[in-house]
Amino acid sequence: MNRECQVWTIKENYKLGADIQSKVLAFAFSLSAEIERNLISQRTKESLCRVKAEGRHLGRPFGFKYQKLEKHAEQVYQMHDNFATKAKIARTFGVSWITVHRFLQR
Repeated sequence: MNRECQVWTIKENYKLGADIQSKVLAFAFSLSAEIERNLISQRTKESLCRVKAEGRHLGRPFGFKYQKLEKHAEQVYQMHDNFATKAKIARTFGVSWITVHRFLQR
């Protein structure tokens, strides 16, 4: 409205311009959008509380146990002993080089 733009909806045939009717209509749309956002937020919070009450863990999983590398530990150590780069080892087993680095450090 400050830039004097007009929005016309084809399906519902609304016209939003600079007149008072458009301001009322825009206010009604913004109010209904705010109510819908509040309802979505409320449903999300209720769902999270329900999941937490069921005892399920919310958020990121606890700790990484190097499952992909544990299965091939002997091969990883052998490649490292043969001076293969951590990046090459990582590409071979489908992990990042930092995962290989941490695996070898422990």
